[in-house]
Amino acid sequence: MSNARTARFSRRGILAAGGALGLGAVLAACGDGDAKSGGSDSTGAAESKSGPWSFKDDRGTTVKLDKVPANIVAFTGVAAALHDYGVEVKGVFGPTKTKDGKADVQAGDMDVSKVTVLGNVWDQFNVEKYATLSPDVLITTTFDDAGTLWYVPEASKDKIAKLAPSVAVSVYDRQLTASLERMWELAESLGGDMKAAEVTDAKKRFEKASERLRQAARANPDIKVMAGSASPELFYVSGTDLSVDLEYYKALGVNFVEPTEKAKEPTGGWFESLSWENVDKHKADLIIMDDRSSAIQPADITEATWKKLPAVKAGQVIGRSAEPILSYDKCVPQIEALAEAIEKAKKVS
Repeated sequence: MSNARTARFSRRGILAAGGALGLGAVLAACGDGDAKSGGSDSTGAAESKSGPWSFKDDRGTTVKLDKVPANIVAFTGVAAALHDYGVEVKGVFGPTKTKDGKADVQAGDMDVSKVTVLGNVWDQFNVEKYATLSPDVLITTTFDDAGTLWYVPEASKDKIAKLAPSVAVSVYDRQLTASLERMWELAESLGGDMKAAEVTDAKKRFEKASERLRQAARANPDIKVMAGSASPELFYVSGTDLSVDLEYYKALGVNFVEPTEKAKEPTGGWFESLSWENVDKHKADLIIMDDRSSAIQPADITEATWKKLPAVKAGQVIGRSAEPILSYDKCVPQIEALAEAIEKAKKVS
């Protein structure tokens, strides 16, 4: 991991590292910018399970098929979101299973024993196994304005593209609600039951949780929140400008630590990299930490400088889904946890 987190970040290196906040950092820096987000005018429509299907994604690309896709292959987090809307996939790629065989945090409520895992880590994608699934469509996210397909390996992307069309939902430089709405539209087009009680209830709970966070931030404006991620060599402090969840929380009034643009420049504007000796550079009352399996979790951080941080000493550290599963149900606990933490936090910085 050390080679992947040098001062001069490489596109492949930082993404392969996996533990940093905003893994799309260098994609954002290196993207050619030719493809732009489809935006809210993108539409998806399925006449019936047997009828024609089309969907305009956030690259502005419209995929048209003779029937609604049955053999869907998706990035793990996308598959988890679709699962919440009643749409199941045949295969997945991305963090799906932990070393002990259990579901990765990014797999949500999916039964990971019932999907074909094409790759469990960065740069791993079994193209031959993918072909055997007879895929109708590949669905993933994109972390840049060039429409780069998340977790689709650079070396095999052309072979993968020949087997099925792709759909991308943007999680770049927009608020969480925009990405949630796009995933909702996609799930609906794929036959998801968007009128199911659990689905409509989740959306209401999301709105209620968001209002709670707004009120918590308004009542505690002095509580400074830092979004962090840990690796053996470095500690990462995310800015709010590009991450969908942080942009949304900031819009609700949460007071975040913001690294300077110059400090974030090596990572395409995503985050600042600090040595563990300098982990106390920013003053924070509450720290929200990357909960992905690729990042070191707070309980496993042994650095003395970390343990001396006022927020850590005060026990004001919670988890954060740095790659949110884009269903309302999965975003509610994240928002509620942040609201509660801000409500209870003491000023320690």
